[in-house]
Amino acid sequence: MTAPIALFDVKAQQALIRPELDRRIAAVLDSGRFINGPEVAELEGMLARFAGCAHAVGVSSGTDALQIAMMAEGVGPGHAVFLPAFTYTATAEVPLVLGATPVFVDVQAETFNIDIADLERRIALVRREGRLRPRAVVGVDLFGLPADWRAIEAICAAEQMFALDDAAQAFGASLHGQRLGRWGHAAALSFYPTKTLGAYGDAGALLTDDADRAELYRMLRTHGEGKTRYEVERTGMNGRIDTLQATILCAKLTLFDTELAQRRRIGAAYDAALAGSVGVQVAPEGAENACGLYTIRLPDAAARARVQAALGAAGIGSGIYYPKPLHHQPAYAAAHAGSIGGNGPPPLPVSEALAGQVLSLPMHPYMSEDDARRAAGVVLTNL
Repeated sequence: MTAPIALFDVKAQQALIRPELDRRIAAVLDSGRFINGPEVAELEGMLARFAGCAHAVGVSSGTDALQIAMMAEGVGPGHAVFLPAFTYTATAEVPLVLGATPVFVDVQAETFNIDIADLERRIALVRREGRLRPRAVVGVDLFGLPADWRAIEAICAAEQMFALDDAAQAFGASLHGQRLGRWGHAAALSFYPTKTLGAYGDAGALLTDDADRAELYRMLRTHGEGKTRYEVERTGMNGRIDTLQATILCAKLTLFDTELAQRRRIGAAYDAALAGSVGVQVAPEGAENACGLYTIRLPDAAARARVQAALGAAGIGSGIYYPKPLHHQPAYAAAHAGSIGGNGPPPLPVSEALAGQVLSLPMHPYMSEDDARRAAGVVLTNL
C-alpha cells in the first residue's frame, strides 16, 4: 500500500528540532516573560538579517501586520487601496475595517499575481472620478511567487502611494537577487503554521528599511504607547507577538534555508512532470519562488472536481485556494460596487476564471520528489 501524501506536514520538522524546542520553551516558562521577552528581539534580529532589511517588528498575525502598516500611514475614509481580487480575505478586510475602500484589481493568468496594466487603469479611473484618493497598493506574492515589485514601486512613487508587500505566503522568496522584505515601503509576514516559516499558533511580522516606520509599528502594536506604558500617543491595538511563538520561530529558522531549497526541488519536479499538460504558475525572469503552495490551473471546475476526487482516492491531499474571488464575497460586494462609479468597476475575468480552475497539490519540505511525481501522475491520468 502506498503511503499517503499530505497537503502540508507540520510534524516532520519537529522531530529534527524537538530538543531545541523543548529547551527554548522551558526557558520561557522558567523566565515568566511571556510578553516581550528577550526572544522577541532575538527573532526580530534573525528575520531582519535573513531578509537583508534594517528592521523587523514581530506582531500577533499576518492580518495584524497589514493593519498596523496601514494604520501607520493613516489609511482610512476617503482612501482607495488597490489589491488583487484573487487572494485571501485578510488583504481586503483590513482597509475596509479602517474605513478605506478596497479597489479590486485583476491578476495575470500566468503568475496569478496583480496585473500591472489593470492596476494602472483602475488608479486612473479612481483619479478621474475624484471621490477617492488613491492611497496604497497591496501587492500579494501569491503562493510564494513575488509580484512585479519594480513596477509596483514605480507606480507608487509616481502616484505618491504607499506600497505594502503582503508576503504572507512568500517569506524566503526573492526578486532580482533581493529577498522579500526590502521591496515596497514595508512587507507583512504571516507565521500561520502552514506558511513557509510557521509558528505553533498565530504570529506575524513587519519588515522595513525605514526606521521611523519601524518605530511607529512598535508603538501601534502595543496600544499606541509612547516612551512609557501609560503615555498613549496614537490609537493603536494589541498586536504583539508572544514570547513562546517568537522562541519557536527562532528554533525553526535554523532549518529554513534547507527547507526552502527542498521546496524548490519539489516545485521543479512538479514543473517537469506537468509541463505542457496543465497551467502552472510561471515565475517571471528574476523571481525565485518560495513555493508556499504548488498550485495548478485546470481547464474548468468539472476537471478540477474530477482530479481532486482522484487525488483523494489515492491518499493525496489537495486544496482550493481560492474558490471565490474577493469581489464576489458578500462582505465586499457593496464596497466593490461603490469603488468606481459611472458604469461600475471594470470586470475581473482572470480572477473569476482562476477561482473555478485552481488546485493546490502537496507542498512541504518533508515530501520527496517522487511524491511530487506521483501526485502529478494522478493529475495527468484524470484530466
